[in-house]
Amino acid sequence: MKKMKVAVLVSGGVDSSVALKLLKDQGHDVTAFYLKIWLEDELSYLGDCPWEQDLAYVQDVCSQLNVPLEVVSLQKEYKDEVVAHTIASVKQGMTPNPDILCNQRIKFGLFLDKIDKSFEKIASGHYAQCREKDGIVELFQSPDPIKDQTYFLSHLSQSQLKRVMFPIGHLQKSELRQLAHDFNLPNKDRKDSQGICFLGKFKFSDFIRHHLGIESGLMIEQETGAIMGNHNGFWFYTIGQRQGLGLAGGPWYVVAKDVVNNIIYISRNYYSHDKKRDTCVIKKFHWLSDFKDRPTQCWVKLRHGPQKYACTIVYGTDGDGVIYLSERDQGIASGQYAVFYDGDVCLGSGVIYQAVD
Repeated sequence: MKKMKVAVLVSGGVDSSVALKLLKDQGHDVTAFYLKIWLEDELSYLGDCPWEQDLAYVQDVCSQLNVPLEVVSLQKEYKDEVVAHTIASVKQGMTPNPDILCNQRIKFGLFLDKIDKSFEKIASGHYAQCREKDGIVELFQSPDPIKDQTYFLSHLSQSQLKRVMFPIGHLQKSELRQLAHDFNLPNKDRKDSQGICFLGKFKFSDFIRHHLGIESGLMIEQETGAIMGNHNGFWFYTIGQRQGLGLAGGPWYVVAKDVVNNIIYISRNYYSHDKKRDTCVIKKFHWLSDFKDRPTQCWVKLRHGPQKYACTIVYGTDGDGVIYLSERDQGIASGQYAVFYDGDVCLGSGVIYQAVD
């Protein structure tokens, strides 16, 4: 294997720490980079900033491995490129996915402008794999279906894929955790982080409340038009949501949102047989490689996780399209991403515009 100069993105978690150790042991010239995107000024009211603990773990790992560490602040860039888009999408009634944008625009995007041009590769602790085939880099899945993160990487470009490395992508999580113990890393037993990267341990609803506030609105039963209760703002809800409605006689589900009048429509018949929920409109297709013929039969994920559906894609004349799922899905949410696969190869993604009943 060619020895290269590699910039390794580290977060304080066990995954990126093992990635750093593996690359160093392979003889690469590695430098660790911690991206500071925590919005401490905006979210200081929520409590202690989790990035300080993350950075402490990063420093301990780098000290043990004798690897240089640089802290790069991308807070303004993150706010402009990811947070602004997230808030705008929520205000439109959508359910955005900030992590997909973060990978495309920040971690494997603007970060490159911040580092020395002599770095040949950018590495991270993502559970994904790459291989070059006929001059095209393919992104394909990790063998761990639960941890696989190709969903979050589905909006990268070919130029980005040609520079990335995923040193742990071939591992199961259990194997990685064992390596962390074998290496006796300081964070070997640290729990995996959950949620959106810039929020850390805090709830997305707290972040939304800070930006959009609280505004009382009506909960209306879709079938009858009856007022069933009140809510604090449509932006706290997503289609298919069951938890947190606080109504008796359920289960109740959110089935529609009126963003102009701040109304949530709810129903107890979300799973009735006449509601197929196997079709949705897709906007802004993004393919990881140039296809002579765009795929029309493939597999699709509608969210991060192991669940895939066989699907048929019918393209419109405007570059958008409609996908037909082989099974019903009760959580098709506007603003989320549909990510397409050929076997274990990630083909690309598109934004879900709306479900078609």
